[in-house]
Amino acid sequence: MKILGINCLNHDSAISVIEDGEILFASHSERYSRIKNDKYLNDEIVEEALSYGIPDKIVYYERPYLKKLRQAYAGQWSRALSESNLPGVHLSRWFNDKEIHYIDHHKSHAAAGYYTSSFDEAAIVVIDAIGEWDVCTVWHGKKDKLKRIKSIRYPHSLGIFYSAMTQRLGLKPCEEEYILMGMSAWGEPKYKNKMLEDFFDTGSMYRLKKNLHKGVGDYIPNGKDFDIAASTQSSTEHILDIVFMNVKKMLPQVENLVYMGGVSLNCVANSSILPKYYSNIWIMPNPGDAGSSLGCAASYYGKKINWKTPFLGKNIPGEYPVKGALDLLDRGKIFGIASGRAEFGPRALGNRSLLADPRGHEIKDRVNEIKKRQKFRPFAPAVLEEMAHEIFDIPVSSVPYMQFIAKCKFPEKYPAICHVDNTSRVQTVSKKDNLGFYNLIKEFYNRTGCPLLLNTSLNIKGQPIVNDENDAKEFEKFYNVPVL
Repeated sequence: MKILGINCLNHDSAISVIEDGEILFASHSERYSRIKNDKYLNDEIVEEALSYGIPDKIVYYERPYLKKLRQAYAGQWSRALSESNLPGVHLSRWFNDKEIHYIDHHKSHAAAGYYTSSFDEAAIVVIDAIGEWDVCTVWHGKKDKLKRIKSIRYPHSLGIFYSAMTQRLGLKPCEEEYILMGMSAWGEPKYKNKMLEDFFDTGSMYRLKKNLHKGVGDYIPNGKDFDIAASTQSSTEHILDIVFMNVKKMLPQVENLVYMGGVSLNCVANSSILPKYYSNIWIMPNPGDAGSSLGCAASYYGKKINWKTPFLGKNIPGEYPVKGALDLLDRGKIFGIASGRAEFGPRALGNRSLLADPRGHEIKDRVNEIKKRQKFRPFAPAVLEEMAHEIFDIPVSSVPYMQFIAKCKFPEKYPAICHVDNTSRVQTVSKKDNLGFYNLIKEFYNRTGCPLLLNTSLNIKGQPIVNDENDAKEFEKFYNVPVL
């Protein structure tokens, strides 16, 4: 049975296709429309999804009328009464003759994580801004069954708190939370106790003292931005510690953790909290709403699907350009690689990457200038898996999807990939993960003794990641950066 899963009409719309447990395709609408965070589907992504065959079933990642009820409760009457945000209206352009099946928002998240994991049993935690009503849920996954055992409902959202503070700092909520996370290392958590006192009740798991859906205004008006960011991050970690401590009490015999939802992209919090409670952790590389296009399809399928790789999107055929990349590295160039199938998820993992030698002191500023990003922003290292623990204090065995940070043991040797606190969002690379990318780093190590590269996404701030060959040529032309 071929199942097409869809997320759209909120943000970062996406389509996934599975057949009899195999993942055939998964990608983001924005990569095709070139509209960052695009909430709509478009002809190009639908046509590509349908190139894998006509689906037997079409599944949607949440229940729209339940969401409208919550929007009405929140006073969002224009959204609650509009028909333009009903999936049936939007999807009728392509699927007018097909019945649409609906899955609860948080169940789509839970299924995306659990059914792609290798675990036969796991505690599953989903934390995001908001689904229909749920903002934090805990599930028990065993064999092919998912059982919800705890739910925190709107408006008590840790994700909304983080987004409200993102907006307070002049950043774009539901998009630029990762910038707040990067800012936090530059500040001191001077306002942590105030934030916890003002916003949270931690008597049972946690609750918010007020609805933050409309923001926090000019909260702490004279506070320094970096300190507000540090306090927000530290407060979030404090609440997450309470959550996972309680989850461990709910399922004390379960040793495996699946963690999903937008909050699970906070790799700083992941590193300080999750290893305290679990040694076996799976965060699917696309844990936000786009990943729920795969999750709702998997939920309808109702059993494990065969997760092999995050490289599930648009294909640029041809051999991985190892030789060309090494030539550019020898010349000290910053360059892009667009090769093979695109990554499904927000982070480039070698197939749509901007790469550089991490040893130069000027490299970080040069890459930030190319990408038009703030100078305080850090970059990730892609390191040979077998040497990663020699260079970084990684809290888990391997991190192929950049979901944890680690202290660099030799920051003076690799200044381009170290943040102000000498941490790095590490990507370990093995032959199994990405053979072409592995061979490039391995040969670079053989030539230089450096077993890692600076790796960031092949895009400019505010734009989607390069998708196809035409995008790659345009990037090369407009930004004067060679793309292989």
